[in-house]
Amino acid sequence: MTASTPSFGPAPDPREAPRAFLEHLYRVAVDRALPLSTLGAHLPQPPKGRTLVLGAGKAGGSMVQALEALWPADAPLSGLVVTRYDHIPPRPEGVPQRIEIVEAAHPVPDAAGQQAAERILELTQGLTADDLVLCLISGGGSSLLVLPAEGLTLADKQRINKQLLDSGAGIGEMNCVRKHLSRIKGGRLAAACAPARVVTLTISDVPGDDAAVIASGPTVPDATTCADALAILDRYGIEVPAPVRAQLESGELETPKPDDKAFAGHETHMIATPQQSLEAAARAAREAGIEAHILSDEIEGESREVGKVHAALARAVAHRGEPFARPCVILSGGETTVTIRPRQPGQAKGRGGRAGEFCMGLAGALMGQPQVWALAADTDGIDGVEDNAGAFVVPDTLARATAAGRKLSDHLDRNDAYGYFDAIGDLFVTGPTNTNVNDFRALLIL
Repeated sequence: MTASTPSFGPAPDPREAPRAFLEHLYRVAVDRALPLSTLGAHLPQPPKGRTLVLGAGKAGGSMVQALEALWPADAPLSGLVVTRYDHIPPRPEGVPQRIEIVEAAHPVPDAAGQQAAERILELTQGLTADDLVLCLISGGGSSLLVLPAEGLTLADKQRINKQLLDSGAGIGEMNCVRKHLSRIKGGRLAAACAPARVVTLTISDVPGDDAAVIASGPTVPDATTCADALAILDRYGIEVPAPVRAQLESGELETPKPDDKAFAGHETHMIATPQQSLEAAARAAREAGIEAHILSDEIEGESREVGKVHAALARAVAHRGEPFARPCVILSGGETTVTIRPRQPGQAKGRGGRAGEFCMGLAGALMGQPQVWALAADTDGIDGVEDNAGAFVVPDTLARATAAGRKLSDHLDRNDAYGYFDAIGDLFVTGPTNTNVNDFRALLIL
């Protein structure tokens, strides 16, 4: 199978089955980012010495299996990769296992992730200039590859990580902090591999496809500083233990920089990106007779507000045929954020993630606009920490929710997208997809 031949049939008729059509576009986007379709073009030749495979991310299991299928059978291969719980796909028939895969927690790290990170660092000992380290990196690696800096405990890292997730901080801000509070991220893993050659194969899940941000860049140099990390912690009111703050202030926790000789001869290859997946979805829409427009693969901001902006654009198209003619699909990607609101006394805890929060903002601003259907979902198949990938918004979403006793403002107040869309059967559930190129949003205007 190649990147241009999806493993499923043609698109449903968008006029007869708009929801199924949107799901088809999502499947095409995900298929474009599967490692078996993309990894082979970026593999180096086997080295004179041994090949060690290390890595972390939600796509770790599928990246390992693709590598095992594509690497020469007579070339030595060993290593350890950590992925999220329940994210190891069924092993392909006839492909022997040569690389160990372990599972850990995401988005808040756990002891299994710390043990995996310790083992990965141990495996770098004794490497020579004749050896090759293949690093398989994908989104989610920041939480899965956890090794607290001196003076920090795992409990400290869990608290800081949770507060960053709840704060509404952007992914670049979160990962700047993570890099400076780690013994393995921010280029430190690559430094530990010296003098071996390091080739990083990565799937981008961040706006701008910056390898230093994906999984907090364990194998690439870091241009951010301790001062940057401190400013972010202060901006969001997140405390760290006094000795650790002192190390940040003194620069003791600084990361390896771009001019560091540890990165000489290293290579980094993007094997899949959000833009490539959006372009694949756009091609699929056009093949079905629907013009497609990609807004951007780098959209950031508060999820519900981004949903309102998308709704304004969809309404303009629906009402005036501007700036795009009907019928059309509007596609976008990126990584939005959700700021968790404080709960009122007696208020139930909300459930949901970025995609669901976007859909609530979108539904409220569309106000039942006829002829507009939408799907927002995370390409890894998991919206936040729930079992859904995202949700649908259709012309009667608000009416059906009202009939079910659901008030949109109440669900927005407690960040409860899951409860809102579950009540009307509009959750989009896929299970883990074994890749991750971040947010996928498609608005169909007929």
